[in-house]
Amino acid sequence: MKHLLGTIAVLVFVAAVTGFVCYRLSADPVLHDAAAKGDAMAWLRTDFHLTDAQFAAIKRLHEAYAPSCAEHCRLIQAATKARDAVRAADPATVVAAERKLQELRATCETAIGRHVRQVAAEMSPADGARYLALVLPKISDFDHLVAPDLRLNPTH
Repeated sequence: MKHLLGTIAVLVFVAAVTGFVCYRLSADPVLHDAAAKGDAMAWLRTDFHLTDAQFAAIKRLHEAYAPSCAEHCRLIQAATKARDAVRAADPATVVAAERKLQELRATCETAIGRHVRQVAAEMSPADGARYLALVLPKISDFDHLVAPDLRLNPTH
């Protein structure tokens, strides 16, 4: 029994050290720095292997789309408040408010989907496909409490 506990302790230690070493060797320091700073543009540039020209084009796309995105979120927030305010009203009013909210969400999701595809088109085909696979499924789950700002550690 005395050797069993010692052996287990050594195995746990070796496994922990091996895991740590593998993690550090496989990790890209630029990606970790971007994640630590919450800088999604740096993450995007590094993880998707963007050239300076690609990065500049994507940055322009994001800057051009940001006001529209913020407006979509503002309208959705207002429609959510309006729907919540009429919850006790007659069913037709509630249905109309819910329909308006769903229309605004659909408009937003269509617009952001188009934007994401424009961003992906600026990348290499392989990186663009990987970006789409990563980002598109998350669009419908967005809460619209604030406009997305590409932070890696969002507060919403």
